[in-house]
Amino acid sequence: MTRFDADTAADRRKLFADAVTAHRERGSAFLTVEVEPPGDDLQFGAPADGEDEAGGDADGDGGDGEATETPPWIQFAERTFNLDCTDAELERLHALLDDYPEFRIDGRESPEEAEGTNVRISARSDANRLAGFIDRAFAEVYDRPDDYRAWVVEV
Repeated sequence: MTRFDADTAADRRKLFADAVTAHRERGSAFLTVEVEPPGDDLQFGAPADGEDEAGGDADGDGGDGEATETPPWIQFAERTFNLDCTDAELERLHALLDDYPEFRIDGRESPEEAEGTNVRISARSDANRLAGFIDRAFAEVYDRPDDYRAWVVEV
């Protein structure tokens, strides 16, 4: 792979299909796609010293007293998607899965200390179909605009 981000539907789907293909060819443990956070606050990868996973300070308020939003992510490993959803996002995910009858939810975990649900979806399909699902999941489940930017951060 030579590029790792895209911000149009056609480019994102090509990027995601290329990432799935690279993941399969390399036999990597998983691939991860993240969505660029709103604004100019790009905080991908490991947090800096004194920051939490969302890029805010250790108390989770971003240093200015306001809560910070963790950008959505989707992982794919072998034939399984892994993603975190709030209750509202989980409802939208179920609606999206109606268009993907070959995909099914294999597991859900809702730890008491978490505000959402981790969902595992078995997905046996070709790279283009998987790419379409990833793009639609970000747009429809996570309510991203048409021009959202996605990054393949790990293959």
